[in-house]
Amino acid sequence: MPALLFAGLEGLFERMRSGATISALAWLLVASTASAETLTVGVAAPLSGPSAILGKQIETGAELAAEANGIELKTEDDACTADGGAAAARSFAAAKVGIVVGFLCTEAIEAALPILKDANIPVITVGVRTESLTDRRAKTGWPVYRLGPRGDDERNAVASALIHLWQNELFAIIDDGTIYGREIAETFRAAAEQAALKPVFVDTFRPQLDNQIGLVGRLKKAGATHVFAGGDGDDIAIMGRDAAQLQAGIVFAGGENLRTPPNNVPYAAGTLMIAPPEWADVADRKVLESFSARKIVPDGYTLPAYAAVEIAKAASALSESSGQPLADALTGHDFTTAIGPIRFDAKGDLNQSLYRVFRFDGTRFVPLESN
Repeated sequence: MPALLFAGLEGLFERMRSGATISALAWLLVASTASAETLTVGVAAPLSGPSAILGKQIETGAELAAEANGIELKTEDDACTADGGAAAARSFAAAKVGIVVGFLCTEAIEAALPILKDANIPVITVGVRTESLTDRRAKTGWPVYRLGPRGDDERNAVASALIHLWQNELFAIIDDGTIYGREIAETFRAAAEQAALKPVFVDTFRPQLDNQIGLVGRLKKAGATHVFAGGDGDDIAIMGRDAAQLQAGIVFAGGENLRTPPNNVPYAAGTLMIAPPEWADVADRKVLESFSARKIVPDGYTLPAYAAVEIAKAASALSESSGQPLADALTGHDFTTAIGPIRFDAKGDLNQSLYRVFRFDGTRFVPLESN
C-alpha cells in the first residue's frame, strides 16, 4: 500500500477514534447533567395508623406534583411517631434525597430533624403547627420550613381582624373553658386592651348545652351587639339561633372550628369565621383540572403537598444557579405555587398570615370584601 494512502487511512482512523472519544465524553456529560437535574424529594407521611387518611392526601398531592415537574419521590411512612420519624429520616439520608416534604405530627418531625440536619437535608412540613419547631431554630439549627399556620397564628389573626372590624362596636368575649377557648379569647382581650378597646362582657360559658338562652340574655342585657366565642361550632350555632329567637341582634364570631358544619343547628346568617381559605377555592385552575382528570378530590393536605414539591423544585434550581445551600435558597424568596405565592421568613415560618375573615351567607362562608 502506498505510504501516502496508508497515512491518509491512518489519519482517518485517528479522527474516527477522536470523534468517538468526543462523542462518548459528550454522552457522559449529558447523562451526568440529566442525573444532576433529576431532583429526588423525600415524602414523609403517616401511611399507617389513625392518621393514614391524611397521610394518603400528602402522598397523592406529592405524586401529582412530581409527575408534573419531572421529580423523583422517595416516600416513607413516619407513622406519626418518633420511631417512625427517625426511621424515615435515616432512609432519606441513605438515599441522599435533596429535600423532604410532608410530616403532620410533632413527634415524628422532631425525631427526624436532627438526622436530616446532619445530612444537610431541609424539610418543608405541611401540617405541624408546634410553635417551638421554628422558634428554637437559632438553638437547634434545624432546617425546617412551615407551609401552614403556626399554633399561635389563629389567635393572633382573630385579635387583629376583630380589633379592626369591631373598633366601634359593643363587643363581648366568651370562651368554653378549654385551653383552646381560653387562649384564643385571652389573646383577643389582651390585644383589645392594648388598642384601648374594652369589651362590655367577658365570661366563660358552659358548652354542649341544648340551648344558650341564659347566656344570650346576659349578653343582650350587657348591650353586646358583637360576640367572639372561643369554642366549638355547635355551641356558636346554638347561640346564634337563641339570639335570633330573643331578637338580640347579636353577630357571633369564631375561629377555624367553624369550618366544620354543626351537627343539628345551622349557623346564623352573618356569623363570622376567622380561618385560612379552603385551598380548592384559591388554587390554580390548571392544577385543579389535573386533579379532576385523575378523579382526585383536592381536599385536606393534597394541595399543600403539591405546593411543597413545587417549592422544592424551585429552591433546588435556585440553589444550583446561585451556589448557595438548598436550605438558604428556601429563605427569603418568593415561590409561585398551586396555592398562591409563598415566602418563608428567617425562622422558616410563612411571612404572611393565611387567615382571612369569612361571613356565613346562610348557605356557606364567603370572604368579606374588606379582606
